[in-house]
Amino acid sequence: MAKKSDFTNNVFDYTNDGFEQIIYFHNKETGLKGITCIHDTRLGPSCGGTRFYNYKSEEEALYDVTRLARGMTYKNAAAGLDIGGCKTVIIGDHKKLKNEAFMRSYGRYIQSLNGRVYTGQDMNITLKDCAWMDKETDYVSGVLRKGAGSTTILTAKGTYVGMLAAVKEKLGKDNLDGLTIAFQGVGAVVQEMGQYLRENDLRRIYFTDIDEEKIRQFKELFPLAVFVEPDEIYGKKCDIFSPNAIGAVLNDETIPQLRASIVAGAANNVLKDESIHGPMLEEKDILYCPDFVINAGGVINVYHEMIGYHQPSAIQTCDGIYDRLMEIFEISKKEEIPTYKAANILAERRIEKLVKMRGDHVKTRQKFQWNIE
Repeated sequence: MAKKSDFTNNVFDYTNDGFEQIIYFHNKETGLKGITCIHDTRLGPSCGGTRFYNYKSEEEALYDVTRLARGMTYKNAAAGLDIGGCKTVIIGDHKKLKNEAFMRSYGRYIQSLNGRVYTGQDMNITLKDCAWMDKETDYVSGVLRKGAGSTTILTAKGTYVGMLAAVKEKLGKDNLDGLTIAFQGVGAVVQEMGQYLRENDLRRIYFTDIDEEKIRQFKELFPLAVFVEPDEIYGKKCDIFSPNAIGAVLNDETIPQLRASIVAGAANNVLKDESIHGPMLEEKDILYCPDFVINAGGVINVYHEMIGYHQPSAIQTCDGIYDRLMEIFEISKKEEIPTYKAANILAERRIEKLVKMRGDHVKTRQKFQWNIE
């Protein structure tokens, strides 16, 4: 994938690199300002969350939104979903700008794209924000009347299922009994995962976070879990290192510290540079679960809202993360490539096959309609 240094702030540099459309939007009355990037719609309308962040510059925002949109295309394709990838970033201080009028003006903007973009929660976008947006657009997820609401539930389940696949592949076990996990970040996803973790007889849990409330909540769930300082978590001897906070945490400084057999967590963009740090994990004989595959439960939830929410079907698709990871591990072994490359290949091959399959004109079913009352 492209690096930040490969581009300027010229939008056409990105569109020439395969992105379909980049849209700058602004509402003078509310102060709304942001960028939407549509990366790929060959499999269906694009889907990706909205990130609200106070970027230092528009160039930084453009870089972030394009990187995230490309990732959504791969995530959606690898998850077996018939949707493309997009992302939107809203630029500014969410604590100062967010209110009902602001979020409803953003909803009106999304509606103006006429179903080409479906969006929902991401950084600093809450269920309350989505409810405000829902008053103005048909194309927002995470609204209780349309489905399951928060994407956290299936993200947690999918991450847990992914851990089981990795443990089966690397350690030949069907459960987590007797294993040690080191959690980097114990927010909503990890705490939701607690119900599945308690089904196993874990040997030990190490954890770290910078939020005192999250630390307190996790200790209530797992009183015997051992808290360590953020910089110490990498060096703890464990079977699974589970990153669940910020991205780029696996890099030149941290990978040499790892004493784990598996990396499996819900954080996005865990590898600072795939081409460098993916092979570094391979050299240490650490099995890496590609983040956009293992953490796909959230977008799976969104997809099922898009086609008409049916919880058993959503759960079944989420459980399929196990099989997709096993397929990625097989590609990795057969083609002698790191698992991050195998995951990209899985996504690319699926897109290519379906695009070819649709080469002949057939009037297709209309699937993407919200259950609007």
